[in-house]
Amino acid sequence: MPPGPDPATRAWASAAVRRFASATNLLVAARRFRIVGGDPRDTAALHELLTGLGARPAADHEPVDQLWCLGTPDDSTAVVEREADRPRGATLVVVDAGRHVPAVDEDAFGPVTNVRPGVLGVPTLSDDVFLVSTGREPEADPAADARLRWARRAMPVSRAVAAELRDGGLLRGTRIGVSMVLEPKTAVLSLLLRDAGAEVVVYAHADETDDAVAEALRRAGVPVHASSTATVAEQKDLALAMLDTRPHILLDDGSHVIRLAHQERPDLLPTMLGAAEETTSGLRPLRVMASRGELGIPVVAVNDARTKTFFDNRYGTGQSTVFAVLDLVDGLPSGSDRVRPGGAAVVTGFGHVGEGVALVLHALGFRVTVAETDPVRALQALFAGYEVAPLVDAVRDADLVMSATGVADTIDLAALRACADGAVVAVAGGVEQEVAVDAALADGAVRTAVGRKAERFAWADGHHVVVLDDGGCINITAAEGNPVEIMDLSFAAQLGAVRMLLEHGDELDRAVVPIDPAVDEATARVALAAFGSRPAPPGLPAEHPADRAPDVRTRRFGDPS
Repeated sequence: MPPGPDPATRAWASAAVRRFASATNLLVAARRFRIVGGDPRDTAALHELLTGLGARPAADHEPVDQLWCLGTPDDSTAVVEREADRPRGATLVVVDAGRHVPAVDEDAFGPVTNVRPGVLGVPTLSDDVFLVSTGREPEADPAADARLRWARRAMPVSRAVAAELRDGGLLRGTRIGVSMVLEPKTAVLSLLLRDAGAEVVVYAHADETDDAVAEALRRAGVPVHASSTATVAEQKDLALAMLDTRPHILLDDGSHVIRLAHQERPDLLPTMLGAAEETTSGLRPLRVMASRGELGIPVVAVNDARTKTFFDNRYGTGQSTVFAVLDLVDGLPSGSDRVRPGGAAVVTGFGHVGEGVALVLHALGFRVTVAETDPVRALQALFAGYEVAPLVDAVRDADLVMSATGVADTIDLAALRACADGAVVAVAGGVEQEVAVDAALADGAVRTAVGRKAERFAWADGHHVVVLDDGGCINITAAEGNPVEIMDLSFAAQLGAVRMLLEHGDELDRAVVPIDPAVDEATARVALAAFGSRPAPPGLPAEHPADRAPDVRTRRFGDPS
C-alpha cells in the first residue's frame, strides 16, 4: 500500500476543505468534483480526503458541482469558463485552494459581487457560478439576508414540497410554531411555510439564536420570540409567548417546547393538530410520556424518517461537528492541546451520528476507536474497520474525544479523569451534561478559558483536559449548523409531517407516530434529481408485474402447478 499524505499535506487538505465548508455551509458528500492543476502530492491528498468524505470524482463527460483549483490561474481560467456553460440553476462552486499562492484570478471573469461572507458571485460569467478562496478569511458582516438567499437556492427539495402545500391550499388558516435552531436554513423553512399560506411564529433557545437571522425574519413579517442574550427565565417567557399565539402545529428540535406546552399550557393541547420532532434526544422523553398516557397530542417522529436520520444524523452532523471542533482547535494557543494530524480519536456511541463522526475523523486521517455499550453496534463498528474498546480504556491515549450518544453523563467523571493530559473533549449534538462538567467541578477541577469556546479543566494533581463549548452542541454554537443540502432533506420531511397532521391529525393516536413512508420516498426522488441522478421508476420489480399478485410458491422442488 502506498504511503498516505505527509502530516503537513494532510493538514493543508483538511484546512482547505474546512474553509470551503465554513464559507459556504455546503455539503461535501455526494457532490461531484474535479481538481485542476497543483502538485501531484497535494492533488492526491485532496482527492483522498474528498472521496473519504463521500464526494464523487466527476467523469470527463459529467458536469461538476465543485471545481477545486490548486495550480496557477492559467491552469484554472479556461476550465472555469468551460464548466460555467451549464443549465440555469445548476450551481458551480469554484474553490481557490492554492496552497502557497492563489490558483484563481478573480478578475479574469469580470466584476464580482459578495453573495454571502466568503462567497463571491460572477454575474458576467453566470448567475450560478461562485468563487470561494480557502486562503482568505470570510468577512465579519453577519449578512443575514444574503445568507438566507444562499440557503434558499440550495434547498430545492423543501421548496418543491412547500410549493405543493401552497398549491393545494392546505395551510391557509393554520398557525405553525417553529422551535428550532434559528439560523438561515430554519429561517428559509419558516418563510416557505408562510409563503405557502400558514401563519408562522418562531421561538429559539438563546444559545441557538443568530440575532441577525432573527431580525431578518422580523423584517419579513414573521414574529420571532428569541434573543441570544436571554436568560433561562427570559427564554421560558419567550417560549410561552410563542405558545400563547395558540399554534395548531409545533415543529420542534429537542421536544422542549412540546413538553413545555404539556407542563404550562395543557389547555392548548385539545386545540392542536399535533407536532413533529426531529431529534433522537427529543423523541426519547416523548416516548416515555406516551407510554405513561401523558402525551396529549400526536407527534410525528420526523427523526425516524429515513431521509432524515440516514443523512442529517450521519453525513450532516458528522461533517459539521468534526469540522467545527477542528476549527476551534486550530485557534487554540500552541501547546494547549494534543490534537495533531493523524492522531488518535475516540467516538462514544455508534448510532447514525457516531457513524458519521467516525467516518469524517477517519477521512481526515485520525486513528478512530469506538466506545459503544450496545454490543451489536460495537460489532458494527468493528466491521466498519474501527478499534472498539471500553470508554475509560479508549481515552487514555486519545488526542480527541467526541460523544455522539445524546445521553447525559456519557463522558462521565471517570472518563474525564482517564483522558490523556491535553485531550480535547467535545459533543456532537447532544444534551446537557453529556460531558459531566458539573461533576468535574464538584471534584475540584478548575476551569480556565484557553480560546474561543474552549476551557481547560485542571485538577490539583496536574491532570487537565480541554472541553469545547462547555460540552454543548458544537456545530450550532461554534458554526452554522448542518450543511444546507442536509437540512433541505430534514425540512422536507418536516413539511411532509405537516401535511400528515393537516390531512390526518384528527385520526392519529396521541402518541409518537411514524412518518408516512410515502414522505420519505417522495423526498428522496426530488433529492436524487437535485443531486443530478435519476431514480428508478416507482413500482414493483420487473419480475412482479403490477397487474398480478407476486407468485410466492417455491419452485425449488419442481413446478408447483
